[in-house]
Amino acid sequence: MVTSTGVLTTEVLDQLREAFYENNRNILAQNICTRSNPLEACVSRKVLEESQHVFTHKIETEGKPITNQKTSGRCWIFSVLNVIRTTFIKQYNLDEFEFSQAYLFFWDKVERCNYFLHNIVKSAKQNEPVEGRLVSFLLYEPVCDGGQWDMVVNLINKHGLVPKVCFPESYSCESSSRMNGILKSKLREYSKVLRELVANGASDERLESQILEQMFVIYRIIGICLGIPSETITWEYYDKSKKYNSIGPITPLEFYEKYVKIYYNVNDKVCLVTDPRPSNPYKKLYTIDYLGNVVGGRLTLYNNQSPSVLMKLCAESIKKNEPVWFGCDVNKRLVGKQGIEDLKAYDFALMFGTDIQVNLTKADRLLYGDSMMVHAMAFTAVSIDDYGNIKKFRVENSWGEDHGQKGYQLLTADWFSEFVFEVVVDKKLVPADVLSVFKQEPIILPAWDPMGTLAH
Repeated sequence: MVTSTGVLTTEVLDQLREAFYENNRNILAQNICTRSNPLEACVSRKVLEESQHVFTHKIETEGKPITNQKTSGRCWIFSVLNVIRTTFIKQYNLDEFEFSQAYLFFWDKVERCNYFLHNIVKSAKQNEPVEGRLVSFLLYEPVCDGGQWDMVVNLINKHGLVPKVCFPESYSCESSSRMNGILKSKLREYSKVLRELVANGASDERLESQILEQMFVIYRIIGICLGIPSETITWEYYDKSKKYNSIGPITPLEFYEKYVKIYYNVNDKVCLVTDPRPSNPYKKLYTIDYLGNVVGGRLTLYNNQSPSVLMKLCAESIKKNEPVWFGCDVNKRLVGKQGIEDLKAYDFALMFGTDIQVNLTKADRLLYGDSMMVHAMAFTAVSIDDYGNIKKFRVENSWGEDHGQKGYQLLTADWFSEFVFEVVVDKKLVPADVLSVFKQEPIILPAWDPMGTLAH
């Protein structure tokens, strides 16, 4: 064996080639993977045979139709509205129903841009250099589609909800990248203006006046791309008995408070996370610096608990007939076509002679950038064995009926422990010692911390 000095010399490259072709299994694997999707080639037949979409406990009414966020990063909005609509459908005797995802998307864009501009002023007043890590981080993604639980609560509490028929989808809702590109450029341009004003000693009044002037342009761009929601709505619908009904004229906030909140109050729900990094002990409260979407809105708070606590509360919620919003690293060990998320779903070791992802702990994957919360969905069913052990969950996604089992996925308990990061349950289900953590002064994590990653 030739000792390498770090340079891939001809001798070293020859050794790599020889070692590869010495093993006939590598040649067989190469023949397979050069002609097909390498992930599909690694799917375990045994897992497919043993994974059945049948559960011991299931919520009474799952929402219809299956939703589809298309090529946008709105999963956090879709999943929240999917959870809220289950009770709404039952209470109003509906066959199917959707709240308007586009409505919350519109207000998030407006609020998020305003929040960003104020963050630029805040960072400038703290003498953060434009080349520094914080401002570079803020400018890299001035506005995006992703979000967190507390952010959607901000939107609902301030702007309410409307049925989808009252504010339908638009092109830029379903394919948001072009609109986002326009907004990003404009926000970076405005950031330079604001930083120069701060550097020149502008008063707070002058800075707020400048941001307001900028927001007129931002609002115009968003309104042109998404449409602008009406101040009042009238919702006409038939219930299951084909009876005509009408609600309104009514404001979106009144609609939420009068017709939705009594069955699903977002303020009664709490978000619990599981971050196993040694630097962030369980039973502590955290927040992320500069993370949010509404100026004056609630903080994004993380009540850090063990995976077993989160899993148990999810099961309890489902048994109480309440679906659960959750955030996870969806693409890890996901068999997309069959909708299976299982640590044993892929036999990478058999194909490549080495395993993938599971050689690092959950904490290590966070530290080394290999895993984080990137997608939000909803639990609607759970399987518990005769000994009280949680085995698997049913998941309602927002990728349309072509993914998984007509839009639903199966997620094992082992997968939950490794790749689920957040869940939202009603506070009435949460033990007092867990709830008491929310009374702590939150520990502030830096803006770029992986727990601040947004679900999209």
